[in-house]
Amino acid sequence: MRKFFLVALNLIGMMAMATMAFAAPATLDAAGLGSTCVAAALGIGIAAFGCGIGMGLGLRGACDGVARNPEVSGKITGTMILAFAFIESLAIYALVISFILLYANPYVG
Repeated sequence: MRKFFLVALNLIGMMAMATMAFAAPATLDAAGLGSTCVAAALGIGIAAFGCGIGMGLGLRGACDGVARNPEVSGKITGTMILAFAFIESLAIYALVISFILLYANPYVG
Protein backbone atom coordinates (compact mmCIF):
# COMPACT_ATOMS: atom_id res chain seq x y z
CA MET A 1 0.00 0.00 0.00
CA ARG A 2 2.90 2.33 0.76
CA LYS A 3 4.43 1.81 -2.69
CA PHE A 4 1.11 2.67 -4.33
CA PHE A 5 0.89 5.84 -2.27
CA LEU A 6 4.43 6.89 -3.23
CA VAL A 7 3.81 6.22 -6.91
CA ALA A 8 0.58 8.21 -6.80
CA LEU A 9 2.29 11.09 -5.00
CA ASN A 10 5.12 11.18 -7.54
CA LEU A 11 2.65 11.07 -10.41
CA ILE A 12 0.72 14.02 -9.00
CA GLY A 13 3.97 15.97 -8.59
CA MET A 14 5.05 15.27 -12.16
CA MET A 15 1.66 16.28 -13.52
CA ALA A 16 1.90 19.54 -11.58
CA MET A 17 5.30 20.23 -13.16
CA ALA A 18 3.97 19.41 -16.61
CA THR A 19 1.17 21.95 -16.20
CA MET A 20 3.80 24.60 -15.51
CA ALA A 21 5.40 23.78 -18.86
CA PHE A 22 2.09 23.92 -20.72
CA ALA A 23 1.14 27.18 -19.00
CA ALA A 24 4.26 28.92 -20.30
CA PRO A 25 3.49 32.31 -21.82
CA ALA A 26 3.42 32.84 -25.58
CA THR A 27 6.72 34.72 -25.50
CA LEU A 28 9.42 32.37 -24.33
CA ASP A 29 11.11 34.16 -21.44
CA ALA A 30 13.42 32.60 -18.85
CA ALA A 31 10.57 31.07 -16.84
CA GLY A 32 8.97 29.54 -19.92
CA LEU A 33 12.27 28.14 -21.12
CA GLY A 34 12.95 26.71 -17.68
CA SER A 35 9.55 25.02 -17.56
CA THR A 36 10.08 23.58 -21.03
CA CYS A 37 13.51 22.25 -20.04
CA VAL A 38 12.07 20.67 -16.89
CA ALA A 39 9.29 19.04 -18.92
CA ALA A 40 11.77 17.68 -21.48
CA ALA A 41 14.11 16.37 -18.79
CA LEU A 42 11.27 14.69 -16.89
CA GLY A 43 9.92 13.14 -20.07
CA ILE A 44 13.19 11.52 -21.09
CA GLY A 45 13.96 10.53 -17.50
CA ILE A 46 10.65 8.76 -17.03
CA ALA A 47 10.99 7.05 -20.41
CA ALA A 48 14.51 5.84 -19.63
CA PHE A 49 13.40 4.60 -16.22
CA GLY A 50 10.47 2.67 -17.65
CA CYS A 51 12.50 1.20 -20.50
CA GLY A 52 15.23 0.14 -18.09
CA ILE A 53 12.71 -1.69 -15.94
CA GLY A 54 11.20 -3.35 -19.00
CA MET A 55 14.57 -4.47 -20.30
CA GLY A 56 15.56 -5.81 -16.90
CA LEU A 57 12.39 -7.85 -16.61
CA GLY A 58 12.84 -9.18 -20.13
CA LEU A 59 16.43 -10.16 -19.47
CA ARG A 60 15.45 -11.89 -16.24
CA GLY A 61 12.79 -13.87 -18.09
CA ALA A 62 15.23 -14.82 -20.84
CA CYS A 63 17.84 -15.96 -18.32
CA ASP A 64 15.22 -18.04 -16.51
CA GLY A 65 14.12 -19.60 -19.78
CA VAL A 66 17.65 -20.50 -20.85
CA ALA A 67 18.41 -21.91 -17.39
CA ARG A 68 15.36 -24.17 -17.56
CA ASN A 69 15.73 -25.23 -21.19
CA PRO A 70 19.22 -24.60 -22.64
CA GLU A 71 18.36 -26.15 -26.03
CA VAL A 72 16.21 -23.18 -27.05
CA SER A 73 18.71 -20.48 -26.12
CA GLY A 74 19.02 -19.34 -29.75
CA LYS A 75 15.30 -18.69 -30.12
CA ILE A 76 15.10 -16.98 -26.74
CA THR A 77 18.08 -14.76 -27.54
CA GLY A 78 16.62 -13.71 -30.89
CA THR A 79 13.26 -12.90 -29.36
CA MET A 80 14.94 -11.02 -26.51
CA ILE A 81 16.99 -8.85 -28.88
CA LEU A 82 13.87 -8.02 -30.92
CA ALA A 83 11.97 -7.12 -27.75
CA PHE A 84 14.85 -4.91 -26.59
CA ALA A 85 14.74 -3.06 -29.92
CA PHE A 86 11.03 -2.38 -29.48
CA ILE A 87 11.52 -1.24 -25.89
CA GLU A 88 14.41 1.04 -26.86
CA SER A 89 12.29 2.62 -29.60
CA LEU A 90 9.98 3.97 -26.88
CA ALA A 91 12.90 5.78 -25.26
CA ILE A 92 13.94 7.17 -28.66
CA TYR A 93 10.40 8.50 -29.21
CA ALA A 94 10.60 10.28 -25.85
CA LEU A 95 13.99 11.72 -26.83
CA VAL A 96 12.57 13.04 -30.10
CA ILE A 97 9.66 14.68 -28.28
CA SER A 98 12.10 16.23 -25.80
CA PHE A 99 14.16 17.64 -28.67
CA ILE A 100 11.01 19.04 -30.26
CA LEU A 101 10.12 20.76 -26.99
CA LEU A 102 13.62 22.22 -26.66
CA TYR A 103 14.45 23.28 -30.22
CA ALA A 104 11.19 23.60 -32.14
CA ASN A 105 8.90 24.59 -29.30
CA PRO A 106 5.32 24.53 -30.61
CA TYR A 107 4.10 26.58 -27.65
CA VAL A 108 5.97 29.71 -28.68
CA GLY A 109 3.62 32.12 -30.40
